[in-house]
Amino acid sequence: MLEFLRGRDVLVAGWGVSGRSLVEPLRDIGAHPVVTDGGAAALAEAAGLGLEVATSVELESADLGRFALVITSPGWRPDSPVLVHAVTEGIPVWGDVEFAWWVDQARLYGPVRKWLVITGTNGKTTTTNMTHAILRAAGIASVACGNIGLPILDALRRSPGPQVLAVELSSFQLHWAPSVRPEAGVVLNVAEDHLDWHGGLDAYAAAKARALVGRVGVVGLDDPVAASLARKSKARRTVGFRIGVPADGELGVVDGKLLDRAFTKAAILAEVGDISPPGPSGVADALAAAALTRSIDVAPQFVREGLVEHRVGPHRAAFVRELGGVEFIDDSKATNPHAARSSILAHPSVVWVAGGQLKGASVEDLVEEVAERLVGAVLIGVDAPVVAAALARHAPEVPVVEVQARDDAAMSESGPEAVAERSHGGPSLRPDGRSRADAVMAEAVRLAAGLCTAGDTVLLAPAAASLDMFTDYTHRGRSFADAVNALQESDIGRRS
Repeated sequence: MLEFLRGRDVLVAGWGVSGRSLVEPLRDIGAHPVVTDGGAAALAEAAGLGLEVATSVELESADLGRFALVITSPGWRPDSPVLVHAVTEGIPVWGDVEFAWWVDQARLYGPVRKWLVITGTNGKTTTTNMTHAILRAAGIASVACGNIGLPILDALRRSPGPQVLAVELSSFQLHWAPSVRPEAGVVLNVAEDHLDWHGGLDAYAAAKARALVGRVGVVGLDDPVAASLARKSKARRTVGFRIGVPADGELGVVDGKLLDRAFTKAAILAEVGDISPPGPSGVADALAAAALTRSIDVAPQFVREGLVEHRVGPHRAAFVRELGGVEFIDDSKATNPHAARSSILAHPSVVWVAGGQLKGASVEDLVEEVAERLVGAVLIGVDAPVVAAALARHAPEVPVVEVQARDDAAMSESGPEAVAERSHGGPSLRPDGRSRADAVMAEAVRLAAGLCTAGDTVLLAPAAASLDMFTDYTHRGRSFADAVNALQESDIGRRS
């Protein structure tokens, strides 16, 4: 399948993590990689490594006939001018995951691996790590890769090589990987996200459904869109999981125990209390990981061992601190309303720290559903007014404070009608050395603590992306944790 690349030029579109991972495999095949990127620094870095480079502007009008293939970064939209130009000239466009699939099928780096693919709007990374933990417990050589950080090609090139890949894939990656046929794939859930990239929810869901084309497909039955994909699944067998009593052919929960009724008559897999993170979303992710691993005959005792061993990663409903009877939880990874919903519903009494870039997603249904659990809200970021308006409509009794960042980074509190933070200052620094975003977060945490009494939870679950203020969601989570750790017990309940 890859012989057509030998001795030919291949255009690598995007010099990010995935782009860098392509270079050595292309050379191993005998192809000549050429790198393009919209950033001058990225091209300079690639050129410094001895690679041929071309600017994307140059390529938009150039004859691309020299290229046998274009391999795109998953973040490049299908309407990117270079990609459109390539398609017009009849040049195939693959994603890096598509290329990795064919590298594996060609046995370039050893025997073909079993791919367990994990996708969904939320819970992908937790489920991927759980899957990897179960495989390790079973003594199966495996690696977690894909959207989780390690490119699949780097995983394939490891020596000794893994037998099984736990592959987290985003909707972008799946869009560009039509040939992938996993041993098993799961769609955890589907909610509004990345609609600007895909052009709508239907196209976004269709990209996610590409995980359901292998030997076994798995869907989250508690999510209506994911559940609907079961009817469209192209997998040879499709099973589901739910937070409730499972029917035949499903995994679920009975009397506090995770139960498999899909791959055996009935097998207890783990206790709900074993699962990290706790709460419905963590249990759902555990059921998904169990379904994937049970589909390749991993025994129930290893499912339990892996889930007991697994602990949630940073910024994913991670406990930061208890102070004055108040818990502080960092779920900065809750970058859309669906993720924030699961996070809020795991706690009975929440002061919600939220806001950022909603990317066109609606928060109306979220606020309406969680309103009874909210005892306060502190809002930051460019779309804070949108969240504030939803709270005013659906939770008018909940105290709401918006935090404004001024040019001098002085903070002001002015109640529910406060002007929202609209700064795009990112990491620009104040005279005291803190970034403006960190200063906003410090004030937000101080105000949130003041809205609390013992028994409450201050929860960072932004329901929005972070790039209007922070470097990324990890920066936002670290900023929250730093602000929490700077609190004194006297800060709790000052406004009660």
